[in-house]
Amino acid sequence: MTHMPTIRQKALPEDMRLLLRDYPREAWQDDPNFAASIQNWMGAHVMFGQLAELIRLNTEGYLDKQIAPEDHARRLSQYGNLLVRNLHGHHHWEDRKFFPELSAADARFDHGLDTLEADHVVLDDLLDRFTRQANRVVTLTQMDESQAREEAQPVHDMTEVLEGFLSRHLTDEEDLVVPILLHHKLRG
Repeated sequence: MTHMPTIRQKALPEDMRLLLRDYPREAWQDDPNFAASIQNWMGAHVMFGQLAELIRLNTEGYLDKQIAPEDHARRLSQYGNLLVRNLHGHHHWEDRKFFPELSAADARFDHGLDTLEADHVVLDDLLDRFTRQANRVVTLTQMDESQAREEAQPVHDMTEVLEGFLSRHLTDEEDLVVPILLHHKLRG
């Protein structure tokens, strides 16, 4: 199997979740400062998880011979491109614009923001590996379908890793960021 990048497994430390006690997740929707921009940002997180799941399920169907090779390749190309492009754009914006804005508002949480940015570096590596392997499978589908099927297993494995990564990272990101936004009345 292809070497997978080291992915952070632990949640952010308690001192980075300080505001989460005052702004618990279950109360966010009712907070008057829970703006549409926050909901849209979180909606992108949901979309990332859905796309990763679609890719994994598509690949499982292909490996189980329930999905035709051409259909698998088309979906892998379409959903993989959407996932990779959108994730890169999303975290690039966070690193360059959003996190600096949050740091300026409340520097107590810079360590948490740095951790999230470090996650983005790991994510870039994983997405690069995924893209190369997925492109290989798509190309092989036209050239040597039996080899494409063999090469699809690493795509599946990377997608499972990506789903776990996104679950950990995006939960931490929301648990750190949304309370800062609500507390400082940002993005409203």
